[in-house]
Amino acid sequence: QVQLLESAGGLVQAGGSLRLSCRASGNIIAINTMAWYRQAPGKQRDLVARVTRAGTIDYADSVKGRFTISRDRQKNTVDLQMNSLKPEDTGVYYCNADFIVPIATGGGIGSYTAWGQGTQVTVSS
Repeated sequence: QVQLLESAGGLVQAGGSLRLSCRASGNIIAINTMAWYRQAPGKQRDLVARVTRAGTIDYADSVKGRFTISRDRQKNTVDLQMNSLKPEDTGVYYCNADFIVPIATGGGIGSYTAWGQGTQVTVSS
């Protein structure tokens, strides 16, 4: 069983900064892409940023130049540094990762996608 544990979000004023951290744990062979998503009230969950195992990074257009995703492959962590926050950045932020894991029955390996529990980020105007 693998898990993603996120740090707490918080309340911040517009223009402020906040850093989210996420740590993966469990019986992990490898982690491919790690990502952050967010879901605003009444809206779908959208990708904010992702980093592949090779280090390729993608950002949503709305956060380019303000957010930075970083990954520590040894610690199995992924962080999201959020600067110049705007009220429209408000939402529940979810950590996401694609794992390679051992298969309990029959042996071998398989893929598994996990989500963190979500953490609230509120940006006040």
